[in-house]
Amino acid sequence: MPRVKSKTKYIFVSGGVISGLGKGITAASIGMLLKSRGIRVTNVKIDMYLNVDAGTIRPQEHGEVFVTDDGIETDQDIGHYERFLNESLKRENYMTTGQVYKTVIDRERAFGYNGEDVEAIPHVTDEIIGRIVRAGEVNQAQIVVVELGGTVGEYQNGLFFEANRIMKLREPENVLHVHVSYLPVIRSVGELKSKPTQQSVHVLNSMGIQPDFLVARSEQEIDARRRERLALFCNMHDGDIIANPDLTNIYQVPLFLDEQGLTDKVLKKLAMKPGKRDLGDWGAFVRKLERGKKQVKIAMVGKYFATGSYVLKDSYICVIEALNHAAAKCGVKLIMDWFNSDEVGDMSKALEGFDGVIVPQGWGSRGVEGKIAAVKFAREKKVPYLGLCFGMQMAVIEYARNMCGMKGANSTEVDAKTKFPVIHIMPDQKKYLDAHQYGGTIRLGAWPCVLKEGAIIFNSYKNSKSEYLNSKQIPNSKSKIQNLVYERHRHRYEVNNKYREVLEKKGLVVSGVSPDGKLVEAIELPQKTHPFFVGTQFHPEYKSRPLSPHPIFVSFIEAAGKLT
Repeated sequence: MPRVKSKTKYIFVSGGVISGLGKGITAASIGMLLKSRGIRVTNVKIDMYLNVDAGTIRPQEHGEVFVTDDGIETDQDIGHYERFLNESLKRENYMTTGQVYKTVIDRERAFGYNGEDVEAIPHVTDEIIGRIVRAGEVNQAQIVVVELGGTVGEYQNGLFFEANRIMKLREPENVLHVHVSYLPVIRSVGELKSKPTQQSVHVLNSMGIQPDFLVARSEQEIDARRRERLALFCNMHDGDIIANPDLTNIYQVPLFLDEQGLTDKVLKKLAMKPGKRDLGDWGAFVRKLERGKKQVKIAMVGKYFATGSYVLKDSYICVIEALNHAAAKCGVKLIMDWFNSDEVGDMSKALEGFDGVIVPQGWGSRGVEGKIAAVKFAREKKVPYLGLCFGMQMAVIEYARNMCGMKGANSTEVDAKTKFPVIHIMPDQKKYLDAHQYGGTIRLGAWPCVLKEGAIIFNSYKNSKSEYLNSKQIPNSKSKIQNLVYERHRHRYEVNNKYREVLEKKGLVVSGVSPDGKLVEAIELPQKTHPFFVGTQFHPEYKSRPLSPHPIFVSFIEAAGKLT
């Protein structure tokens, strides 16, 4: 059986009562606070579904898919972890039930268990523990913060809680458990009710786990009376009940938790000596986010907002947060509105009065014409435009139709019989579609892009004085390449080079290409033609962080706010 290494500590974070509590933000905040005290920390997300990864799940079903540098499609919480830790994570930081079961079954088929009957305990739990330990090793972490997806008491996550129990049993001094639970307010009563959380902890106790900390999520801060009741009935000390009420924005959460001494309490229980607190830059960012006076109105035109009667912003959470980071950097207040591209009749009328337009990622044919109409409005009205992945492809299609005379131009993803397939499937991707091999086969992870010197996108990187843009040596290459950036991708379709020459002759600038020049990675219009019209095949939003906003988003907000 894999043993927990005594030099590494583990903190499990679970949720109770309802989903969507902000358990991921709590886990990210704990990781960031520990790092701020000089501890090497990493975060792990465990999702309970049988999917091998998040790549084939609809955004409305589980929120935005986040892609790491090494190309795994993950839950959006990995994005939160990267933003709060201000560092890139690895595929070892993400685990699903599907991954675990597949590995165990594949090992059994290869006689890896030497003829044993393979069972949930110990074989599945050993695989879970081994993956958690491995995440700590590859990240050289002193503490691994493990978020258990789902809600305590669900049958599908029981084995992960069992792995938690086993790790705690083996080395109790190295394992903590943080339970995040909800305290509802019943309007007719007018007070916080603690009973659901008490019952949630009792369920946790029945699994052999006693939480070390209870994070009380609520609309308002818990009072002394509720804290006393929770401590008594959850078998805990008052000081280990941590308030986590609704705040203005998620970036305030770690500061609020730290004010209650959570960081020191965690390190004390793990017998670790804390370093000096370093939250100055984070506090400065939060203040900038709150103090922006000049309003910048941004319209996002997508098709993954609707879920039943509700608007689901999680489908584009990385884009929203990248805009927040840029707004804080520019000292403006961000005002956003969302438009479903397949529901808006008159897009020009809907977008009137906005300072900037974004068309983000997407798949398939639904809502395409609405997105193209949004591009046309932004181009003709000279409203700053940013197209991300599918949004770049829509910009190319719109330009081909209306500026190059290619009536009916389209992507073969949308119209396989289009006369002008200006966007088509990448040659190496067709075999996967033909074989119905959808999971993990698209172009994923960080890929190099050479920027056109003097272009808007080049100047964005250059003016940011960041480490994004410099001369780098590509693996297996003998020489360095100038003006190179590495950005993350998630797509199957690309600009068709057959039409590249005519597009460029008509004024479209290809401002980023792959090192071999075969793939168009970014397009734009000259600033003499348009103040800011940029599209990227890659996803710059994946790399934007509160303390290092992505240059492209900063330039977009500057143009939208006319700050340059």
